[in-house]
Amino acid sequence: MKIGVFGLGIIGTAWADNLVADGHEVFRWNRTPKNNPGFTASAPDAAAKAEMLFIVVSDPAAVQSVLDQILPVLKSGQIVIQSSTISPEASRSFAAQVQKTGAAFLEAPFTGSKPAAEARKTVYFIGGDMDVLERARPVLAGLSSHIEHIGTVGSASALKLAMNVNIALVSEALCESLALARAAGISDEKYFAVLKLNSSHSKMADLKQGKLQTKDYTPQFSLKHMAKDLRLALGSVDALNLPQTRGLVKLYEQGLASGWGDDDFIALMRLIDDARHSHP
Repeated sequence: MKIGVFGLGIIGTAWADNLVADGHEVFRWNRTPKNNPGFTASAPDAAAKAEMLFIVVSDPAAVQSVLDQILPVLKSGQIVIQSSTISPEASRSFAAQVQKTGAAFLEAPFTGSKPAAEARKTVYFIGGDMDVLERARPVLAGLSSHIEHIGTVGSASALKLAMNVNIALVSEALCESLALARAAGISDEKYFAVLKLNSSHSKMADLKQGKLQTKDYTPQFSLKHMAKDLRLALGSVDALNLPQTRGLVKLYEQGLASGWGDDDFIALMRLIDDARHSHP
């Protein structure tokens, strides 16, 4: 197929590379020019050529900025797959804009950071019409380990935000638990060995163990994007009391203020390390 990928961050680049490897003709576009094979300077040109269009950018405003450029050239027969993490309200608005052109729309937020994207182990949450999903499934299947249809447009975005709240809270618990063990003189090796025997052991611990042990904060998923997702989650459920999430947002704000926005979100461990070093 002819496929457009709009957004060449960590995930978009990995998907585009895998799509090329699968034999698709891929048109790549980014809001700021990237030294990326197949880069197309014009978003409308890329959109006009593509049968399927992936949008994977940072937030609702970024999605709208992409749509503003490509809506005039969208037409019946095309499928727009919106994979950015956004609010349910924004997702429904974008679906209406796309469908007005005659093109089809799927919301397809996902779980899985850089390693999963590169290894084709992304898990897609799908919101939208099942017929459209079946048209897109062969391409999505090549990028993923699982495709879960959630319901109508908006439902998948809501579930994605719920998943990221869980991930952020679990990772913060991991950091604080590890810090407590370290302060007692327990080695990281012993801590993680015992954690594997504990009922609280998680895939998050396995994913972040090496980064925490070596203080490697290169991004698999950036702190700034997780902070954005937590804010979106709180903004979409004003009637709910989510005290731990609200408190965690404050820690993310400290991380952003410290200049760690482009680092992996596990870099919040520095807040604990820095405090300990300041108050031995």
